[in-house]
Amino acid sequence: MAKKIDPYFQNVNFHFAVDLGKEANSEDVRFQSVSGLDSTLETETIKEGGVNGFEHVVPVRRKYGPLILKRGVMIPSKSGITKWLKQVFDHEKVEPIPIVTIRLLDEEQQPIMFWQLENVWPRSWKMGDLDAMRGEVLIETLELNYNRLILT
Repeated sequence: MAKKIDPYFQNVNFHFAVDLGKEANSEDVRFQSVSGLDSTLETETIKEGGVNGFEHVVPVRRKYGPLILKRGVMIPSKSGITKWLKQVFDHEKVEPIPIVTIRLLDEEQQPIMFWQLENVWPRSWKMGDLDAMRGEVLIETLELNYNRLILT
């Protein structure tokens, strides 16, 4: 009997797509990396009344991210995302994106998994080092806060 091979884990070179809604154009969503798709349950410790031998640890709330996106720097006039970031960091006008979707794609660019993030807004915007001695693309890092993560 032949060993069954899962096609999704046969090729480690995954593709992904990021949909940032109406803020982005087609060039805006070409990211080098995505990280921060994580969810944690915060806990609270309750001491047992009368029995001092142990404590109860109970879940109290969920905590997410932050989502970290990295890409080559884009000219502000050609990037809706850069315009959105400039509004936040230049003019302190924070307008969250209601839903951001990240799709894991197979070799035929068909979605395998979806992550949906709600109420997304920028926490920080960092530029890579400007170094004339290195022939590298200037990378910008977007750190985004979100209030909910749903895996579909």
